[in-house]
Amino acid sequence: MKIFAPAKLNIFLKVLGRRSDGYHIIRSGITFIDLYDEVEINISNKMCIRYKGPFRPKGNTYDDCMILKTLKFLGLSKNLNLDLTITKNIPVQGGLGSASTNAAALIQGLEAMKLITKKEPNIYTMLGADIPCFLFQKNCVVTGIGEIIHQQTFPKYYFLLVKPNFENSTKDIYNKLDYDIDSYGRISEYEEIQINIDDIGNDFERVVFRENSEILEIIEFLESLDEVIFSRMTGTGSCCYAVFEKKEFALKANVIFKSNFPDLWSCVCENNTINN
Repeated sequence: MKIFAPAKLNIFLKVLGRRSDGYHIIRSGITFIDLYDEVEINISNKMCIRYKGPFRPKGNTYDDCMILKTLKFLGLSKNLNLDLTITKNIPVQGGLGSASTNAAALIQGLEAMKLITKKEPNIYTMLGADIPCFLFQKNCVVTGIGEIIHQQTFPKYYFLLVKPNFENSTKDIYNKLDYDIDSYGRISEYEEIQINIDDIGNDFERVVFRENSEILEIIEFLESLDEVIFSRMTGTGSCCYAVFEKKEFALKANVIFKSNFPDLWSCVCENNTINN
């Protein structure tokens, strides 16, 4: 069984406050792009997890392996042997949901192979806040800590996606927010679903820009490109993107970007391919 695990982009991302248990409440518009990791699952006589691809971990292992955590969460880490190959095409710690989309793909594959029964997606929130939306895999507005999902319509966009030469730890970035415990106000279901004029930007940018001038320089350069609609950091970063109406605009922008930032990874991608 091979599952394609898409990256996500946050069209907007607002942090509304912090619960009494320490989890932050967010509201975000999420779309999925045609940049995929691949998760291949085979039943085997011994457990093996291997990584391939341009963003595979050094030493072929992660200190905090989401695949192992998912198997443990599912109660499969001791009584089922699998040969798992994960091809990492999505930059890690880039705000693209790399670990969560791998976990969701593993869950989908195990369900399809009848090795686990299908469960409500929101039970996986405590494993990874983005996992429910990766199981949903449609344009959506996400609230709560990631467990409340409403399908939404976003335009067809072409993105110039870029990766600076550093990674951001989601946990570290959240810890740098200055929200007090129990500091959020409840919002109505209408407010959860309805897109409004305040649904722009990314609240994590104020933390990241304050500490890293490189990412601010990249965002300002993306903003200066011809035909750009807007540019933004996705998630907690470090990846950034510029949005275009036509693919030809994005391809031209990528050429210009590479001539100015030859050492940085970039690609042109689009949404509404699997999730419209």
